[in-house]
Amino acid sequence: MVSSSSHPSFSSAPLRSPTVQRDSRRKHEFEVAMTCEGCSGAVTRVLNKLGDEVKFEIDLPKKLVWIESEKDVDYLTEKLKKCGKEVKYNGTK
Repeated sequence: MVSSSSHPSFSSAPLRSPTVQRDSRRKHEFEVAMTCEGCSGAVTRVLNKLGDEVKFEIDLPKKLVWIESEKDVDYLTEKLKKCGKEVKYNGTK
């Protein structure tokens, strides 16, 4: 006869998968017709108004702006156009 103490005890609590935090932000690349620091400053001012909605980088010599955001491309494009420059979407990076 086998004693009940020889069996391993198992918890009756349900098993849970580890929670994975996924960042739903995507990094978008835009070409913006910036020719000087004033132009990149205008882009910075427009994007800073969005607060924590976006993170961004500007490469003035290459005329590129990378925006990391949950917002859709149309929304981001319209915001960038507020700086008064031509804007072209290049895709996600």
